[in-house]
Amino acid sequence: MLEKLFNLRASGTNVKTEIIAGFSTFLTMSFIIAVNPGILSDAGIDFAAGFVATIIATVIGTLIIGLYAGWPVAVAPGMGLNAFFTYGVVLGYGFTWQQGLTAVFVSSVLFLIFSMTKLRAWLLQSIPNALQAGITAGIGLFLAVIGLTGAGIIVSNPDTIVGLGALTSPEVLLALIGLLVIAGLEYRGIKGGILLGILAVSAIGWIAGLASFGGIASAPPVASAAFSLDFSAVFSPAFITIVFIMLFVDFFDTTGTLSAISEIAGKRREDGSIENINKAVVADTSASIVGALAGTSNMTTYLESASGIKAGGRTGLTAVVIALLFLSCLFLEPLFASIPAFATAPALIFVAANFMTSLRRVEWDDLSQAVSVMVILLVMPLTFSIAAGIAFGFITYVVMKVIAGKTQDVSLGLWTIVAFAIIWMYLSAS
Repeated sequence: MLEKLFNLRASGTNVKTEIIAGFSTFLTMSFIIAVNPGILSDAGIDFAAGFVATIIATVIGTLIIGLYAGWPVAVAPGMGLNAFFTYGVVLGYGFTWQQGLTAVFVSSVLFLIFSMTKLRAWLLQSIPNALQAGITAGIGLFLAVIGLTGAGIIVSNPDTIVGLGALTSPEVLLALIGLLVIAGLEYRGIKGGILLGILAVSAIGWIAGLASFGGIASAPPVASAAFSLDFSAVFSPAFITIVFIMLFVDFFDTTGTLSAISEIAGKRREDGSIENINKAVVADTSASIVGALAGTSNMTTYLESASGIKAGGRTGLTAVVIALLFLSCLFLEPLFASIPAFATAPALIFVAANFMTSLRRVEWDDLSQAVSVMVILLVMPLTFSIAAGIAFGFITYVVMKVIAGKTQDVSLGLWTIVAFAIIWMYLSAS
């Protein structure tokens, strides 16, 4: 049955290999079960509700991309997009988390429609690689600031805006140790290094009395955040801006990740096209719709899926195994709820480092690229606004090209995005 459903032999794999690959990807990305509900809780979503939403959305999204698109990857709440949801949409713009989930839903539906047209390829080709890389790295720095703040390493300072936290604090020391442990385990290629680091720091915190331990297993919590959409603010300028930013970032995140994974999975054909890429994009986008209804932020294909592909995963069976493993975690809410912020903060910082690798695509000798990317990298984390980083970075790029007399380097798609950026800046200032 499995052979017929997943065409294993033709893909050069077997059931055992696919199961091992699924375990590998699960261990590599399972940290999201602890991190995402913690971020959502800052937006007002109960941890247990965010925990259930994270798992249910991941299970359904991963099954969709595995069974429909046949890709050996996992789909889960995106890092960066979850931070934008909490710290940008809810705490920044002042929307309720229910209205924020509505923005996720609307942007995902629009993305689904958008993905079924030729506009997706046109827009992607119109954006310079440097700006795409800048957005990815800027989101990484955004996550790093959140992680450093959660660890107590960065604190507010009335004189210098930010300052260094109390390094002698046990929580700060444990966070620093956790970062080194996670980085060391991942460097040595140990599967699940991030999750092991989180649990190790948590265990020390529990034993030392710095955090309380609530148990390991229980019946699954109630999905109290599910179907909580609130459309009351859907026509406000701020809501429209948020939807556009979510659509824009999710577009690059999804397309970039699938493109990168296709190389490893052997899904890129000789002519450069990618096998089932349209189905994969539709599956990824459909997962975000499911995520919004379940009660979590935008979903995306995880680059950590590469670990399972490297272990031999080649078909959707790998994705099914990943989904089943996530489903089994529904019974572990007490364990994940006991994990303190100083244990998850190192994971955020480490994940942020992976986002920075995109900067190798920037031609730093070209000032139009270097300056615009620098603007994105500075504005995005320091203003705590992904939207501001994108707007200022794209406008800077176009202005420099115009001054240099190289308007031929600015595509129609880029002019369109810059127009939206100017509108966003006007609305934000008014």
